[in-house]
Amino acid sequence: MTASEMPGETLTGLSLAGRDGSWDLTHRDGRIVALQPSATTGGGFVMPRLADIHVHLDKTFTVDRMPHRALSLFDAIDMMTEDKANWSAADLKRRAETGLARAHAHGTALVRSHVDWNGAAPPLAWRVLSDLAREWRGQIDLQLASLTPLDDLAEIGPSVARTLRDEGGVLGAFVYRNADLDQKIGAVFDLAEKHGLDLDFHVDEGLEPEARGIDVIIAETARRGMAGHVLCGHGCALSVRDPDEVRRVLEKGAEAGVGLTVLPGANSYLQDGGTDRTPRLRGLAPLHEARAAGIPVMIGSDNVRDGFFPYGDYDLWDVYRLAVLNGHLPHHDWLDTISEAPARWMGQDLGLREGGPASFIKFDATGAGDALSRAGARREVWQDGRRLPGIQGDER
Repeated sequence: MTASEMPGETLTGLSLAGRDGSWDLTHRDGRIVALQPSATTGGGFVMPRLADIHVHLDKTFTVDRMPHRALSLFDAIDMMTEDKANWSAADLKRRAETGLARAHAHGTALVRSHVDWNGAAPPLAWRVLSDLAREWRGQIDLQLASLTPLDDLAEIGPSVARTLRDEGGVLGAFVYRNADLDQKIGAVFDLAEKHGLDLDFHVDEGLEPEARGIDVIIAETARRGMAGHVLCGHGCALSVRDPDEVRRVLEKGAEAGVGLTVLPGANSYLQDGGTDRTPRLRGLAPLHEARAAGIPVMIGSDNVRDGFFPYGDYDLWDVYRLAVLNGHLPHHDWLDTISEAPARWMGQDLGLREGGPASFIKFDATGAGDALSRAGARREVWQDGRRLPGIQGDER
């Protein structure tokens, strides 16, 4: 039976991400039953749904409570720490659920949220987001990762790791120019090995070339044989280190099997900040060089409308546009950084194939470049053969 004879719906003349030419997509009962070359064009641009591997749902939508614009990363940390007095269960749920709703409507299927964790017991935000993960199952797969200053893990790490093991979380740490770095990073890997945990670091999020936490993480990943289980986010200091040195670090990272998450929003906004002056340094980790070395590269939203970054709407496609512009990325070659690559890292598959779910994003555009060029290009999100409602204003 040909695709035209199959019961169901056929979308014709599509430009498909990662495939040349024009295609017809037939779906039935929530599955793709046929993908065939098409004799027509102009049906729109279709790509897999999105995977946002680095967000902060506990902090989101607090920008209106901030006393001023953050002048640095640590200024933002201080403001957000003070705002935690406002974090009731109702406040956290309202803000985080708004974020999930926006992400879902924009086409995101998978999200990993970091959660600030500064004591032995799980924080309130962990409990609220764990409940939301269960409530949103079937719409968005929400993974949670702890986020603790590296120095604090020496005391509370065993308790945090036990909870993560029992609840399926990811162990995370904030690493930046810490003393005794080798010992402390090694202790984090000890916890991961003992409890069977993946690791997701915030590392070297600044512009001091002496920030070299990523070097230690790469070496420890290689020593422990933890390829595919260690993710490094930010890596801003790599942008100001000696290029030959960076090349060697990235080659070792590829050999060790670490991943790199690049966050173009908050990093561009916070790095080299100040007042009444134009920033010169953007803090963007070396995407091109990392991919050339063989490191899996992913792009994430990071902070949305909080003290770290006062903009955004959980639209990873918009974040991708920012990365393409700031990083001079060939837009058609990097689509996997917001979809299939982070999905694989989270143990999922978002690829479009016959027999797979009829879940995808369809833009009223001739291709990825056209969709990126027109921020207002109409977008349809499909999940299991059903077209989802679009964004209906600001739900807050």
